[in-house]
Amino acid sequence: MAQASTKATLRIGSRGSPLALVQAREVQSRLAAACGMATERIEIEVIRTTGDVVSDRPLAEAGGKGLFTKEIEEALLSGAIDLAVHSSKDMPTFLPDGLVLSAFLPREDARDAFISRKAKTLSDLPKGAVLGTASLRRQAMAKRLRPDLAVTPLRGNVETRIRKVEAGEVDATLLAVAGLKRLGLLSAATAILEIDEFLPAVGQGAIGIETRLDDAATRRLVAAVDDADTATALAAERAFLAVLDGSCRTPIGGHARLDKGTVRFRGMIAKPDGSAVLEVSREGSPAQAAALGADAGRELKVRAGADFFTRD
Repeated sequence: MAQASTKATLRIGSRGSPLALVQAREVQSRLAAACGMATERIEIEVIRTTGDVVSDRPLAEAGGKGLFTKEIEEALLSGAIDLAVHSSKDMPTFLPDGLVLSAFLPREDARDAFISRKAKTLSDLPKGAVLGTASLRRQAMAKRLRPDLAVTPLRGNVETRIRKVEAGEVDATLLAVAGLKRLGLLSAATAILEIDEFLPAVGQGAIGIETRLDDAATRRLVAAVDDADTATALAAERAFLAVLDGSCRTPIGGHARLDKGTVRFRGMIAKPDGSAVLEVSREGSPAQAAALGADAGRELKVRAGADFFTRD
């Protein structure tokens, strides 16, 4: 009986990067507190994903952001783990059959940070400076502001990318403020880019918890840590993404927030070189969040036309 009492009650699947593990441990501690169980009864299983292995080319060329979730979702579907913890911005537009995003922790700062040792802001970079980023959204928005910048792929975990800037391999990079904060590395940021100027990725700053649709017991447990405002914002953002069928191959930004009971959503699509950007906004009640996002996506789809993302 003593052995049974120490057996794990829940198994969390997570990537093994420092940031992923910080996020998994936050879910672990929140679940333990909310459900009144010992932290040791919630195990974290590290799962190596294709996105962790493929680091020599942009994700868009390797197959998109699903590369960071595929193996974890396979473990979830097979029953090897009970829930998966993800950075919501890494989640594909459509989840595998049988899986659902059941909860979100309270959202961290959704903004992007500018990191450079050669300039205080993006606009201060020398002409023709090299910006390192693997994100087409960041590339498009940076080149919208600074068409002269040269953009080169920059992969690796947060610490690796900061080191590459420090070593002078690139003149600057852009990283999520949320990740820097969770790792205690916010001091590495040279400047913070405001959302009005630099729209974040859909889901940026939000930790998502994925479960099996038919696992009612686990879904009840994770509901105890779900943040309603974050879930509402993500409903709008992910509905916007779904209409546009967004992935790492498409520069898309989207951000929703609740302001005195009103959902305020902004979205944008861009050409990868920043030469064209279309923006949209919506407001409505929390109950309308998904409908607002979807409607915004449909408007941009019509305004953009079929050839908007066609590369020259």
